[in-house]
Amino acid sequence: MIHAYSENYLDDAMRNLGEAFDFAHTVGRLDLDSFFAMFINSGIADLFDNGHPKYVSGLSGTELAMEVMRKSGLNPDGLQAQVEYDYSPEYWTGWALAYFQWFTKRPFKNIAECVTMQEILQLYPTLHEASEEKFVETVNRLICNKHLPTRLQKRRKDAQLTQKELAGRSGVKLRTIQQYEMRAKNINKAAAETLLQLAQVLYCSIEDLLEYDC
Repeated sequence: MIHAYSENYLDDAMRNLGEAFDFAHTVGRLDLDSFFAMFINSGIADLFDNGHPKYVSGLSGTELAMEVMRKSGLNPDGLQAQVEYDYSPEYWTGWALAYFQWFTKRPFKNIAECVTMQEILQLYPTLHEASEEKFVETVNRLICNKHLPTRLQKRRKDAQLTQKELAGRSGVKLRTIQQYEMRAKNINKAAAETLLQLAQVLYCSIEDLLEYDC
């Protein structure tokens, strides 16, 4: 299985995101979902997604959290840097989240659309001593049980198109689009030409339409 970036960076990435979450909560007095939204909107999450050395390994967790805050319009300069971190529920949430993103290759933005940090935090009592693979399995199951809209459906609605309009503009049969959105057909197995026709109309990449495995 291909992961998000080299495993050589994984331990640092997990520790640093754990420390960043703990710092944001303990020192910055931010709830985890607010900090996670700032992490994504700052653009740093996109770099972390792909294993940018500065963000997964070059900064400490405290420095990572502070940079997220600065890019989000907050001034963390008066906050006291943490030197030591306990293995708190908040630390574990960031630590396990980094592993989930690396293992599944889901962008953090997509993870935020599927599960909240509060939901992950609530898994701490039962999973903090379990394997990382068990965490991935549990979160994937949690996401799948929500029966969220397909990525195709979300892109179509964001473009304010009906299924019929998308079919007309793309040349893909209406019934085929309906089947993909109902998951009656696996869009991941669609012909490249079909995916390209849909992506061109929706102004996205082919990868943006593919579903993640549960």
